[in-house]
Amino acid sequence: MTAIPPNSPAAPGSVAPPADEGPVLRIGQVQGNGERSPLEGQVVVVEGVVTGNFGSGLGGFFIQDDGDGDASTSDGLLVMPAAENLPPVRAGQRVRVRGHVTEDKADNPRGTMTVLRATRIDARGAGEVAATKLSAPPMDWEALEGMRVQVEATLTLNGTDARFGETLASFDGRLWTPTELAEPGSERIKQVEADNARRRIVLDDASNRRDPDKLWYLPQGEVRGGSTTTGAEGIVDQRHGGWRLQLIEPLRVAAAPRGEAPQVAGNVRVAVFNLENMFNGDGHGGGFPTSRGARTPQQLEAQTAKLVATLRALNPDIAALMELENDGYGPESSIAQFVAALNADGSDWRFIDTGAGPGIDTIRVGLIYRASKVAPVGKFAVLEGGPFGERSRVPLAQAFRRGDDGQPFTVVANHFKSKGCSEAEGLDRDQGDGQGCWNALRVDSARRLDAWLKTDPTGSGGRAVVVGDFNSYAMEDPLRYLRDAGWQDAFVVAGVQEPYSFMHEGRLGRLDHALLSPALAKSLRGAAEWHSNADESRRHGYAQGNEAGPWRSSDHDPMLLGFDL
Repeated sequence: MTAIPPNSPAAPGSVAPPADEGPVLRIGQVQGNGERSPLEGQVVVVEGVVTGNFGSGLGGFFIQDDGDGDASTSDGLLVMPAAENLPPVRAGQRVRVRGHVTEDKADNPRGTMTVLRATRIDARGAGEVAATKLSAPPMDWEALEGMRVQVEATLTLNGTDARFGETLASFDGRLWTPTELAEPGSERIKQVEADNARRRIVLDDASNRRDPDKLWYLPQGEVRGGSTTTGAEGIVDQRHGGWRLQLIEPLRVAAAPRGEAPQVAGNVRVAVFNLENMFNGDGHGGGFPTSRGARTPQQLEAQTAKLVATLRALNPDIAALMELENDGYGPESSIAQFVAALNADGSDWRFIDTGAGPGIDTIRVGLIYRASKVAPVGKFAVLEGGPFGERSRVPLAQAFRRGDDGQPFTVVANHFKSKGCSEAEGLDRDQGDGQGCWNALRVDSARRLDAWLKTDPTGSGGRAVVVGDFNSYAMEDPLRYLRDAGWQDAFVVAGVQEPYSFMHEGRLGRLDHALLSPALAKSLRGAAEWHSNADESRRHGYAQGNEAGPWRSSDHDPMLLGFDL
């Protein structure tokens, strides 16, 4: 930011006010060394250099002085004039401000922003304020509230919320969902939560406007998760739940590259993919908008193209699918039309037809396979009752065989109840341990699933892979129950480091899992995720920008497993 040359006879350091204004205070005296100003409710006069005028976006501007010598007090302050008195101030201008000291919640559940409600603003020439350099996250952002900073450290960008013009960034690498790494209720999970809070910072567009056409501070108007930036410059602000930088310069971004579809060893490949609500209207081009998924026939066509591109690139022999519309198996059904789209290139995909369902929920799981690669063995099996119905979706198990003499093995498709809190009561309410709502029901689902599979419902001799969207991160109760019962995490068996399939609020983790029976674990030859979705901006999805190809075909990353069978 270039300083504006002096344009007033007043010296930049002058603090002599008119006699009726009272003494000019240092901004640090107004901010104090606590969360709230020690002068809250009082009328004060301060003087400083404008570091950013965000009147059109935030309704005010920031000023900063040359400090009070106390590192525990901030030297910056947000000035909020009455709308009719908003002056045409600009960065680099020195101003003297008289006003009431207030504390603004700004939708902040955990803190307030010290604000000066201005009743008088006088231009005092020009000045310059150097940005405070940050090579690491500060011990306390409060001491920098309202100040201009430049982050010399590399920040990792963890996805953009284009609705609010925000990008969640972090010092020292990416953020992880605590229950992906640590057991709920443990001391370790407290450490992960504290570390996330310490490293997290929101990069904002200096505006409260919703759904901006483009984020001016990003080179392409959006960013892929895992990209990085160095030298981010902005003003420290506190609103909407935490600390953020209101940016004053565009970011210099090193974009994270997209990876090609993974390849795994083995002669049988199994994909696992949450389709994010594959609904096809009435199956004849009408019936839109549906309750979920595509809103128009054109969106359905775009969604189908992305999902087909994803599975073709993975090239599996079997695919376990979640969030299919539960609309039967006739020619007009979602699963039949999806398989037809896969076969448009001459492939020989088939689907397991359970007659109805499985289950009575709006969405269901499904199993599809390539007839030239594997063949179903015996009859499918489903687990109904208890939590499986309108909560957790009914699991579907089917045994398959490669060739005429291959050993049969079972693929079990699952989709446990989500973490949303609608209708949750008792132990299914959020217990405040990071597992969200319905954890008790998901644990019950895991217990019943394990007991059922130990009866070998498909007759495959106990060789089974249990896959799907469990709506539980790796260290949450349902997954720990299944591992304690003997099921082995395929990604641990394969030695995959830091796997993830989902990103929520900028934090990575796995809601999607693949668990192996001991009898099948020895046949595993590889496990991989394709980060074609979780790291991608929603703007690439079928409902928005619809970038060609598999990118953002879903909100979950697909998985691919390879076996020697």
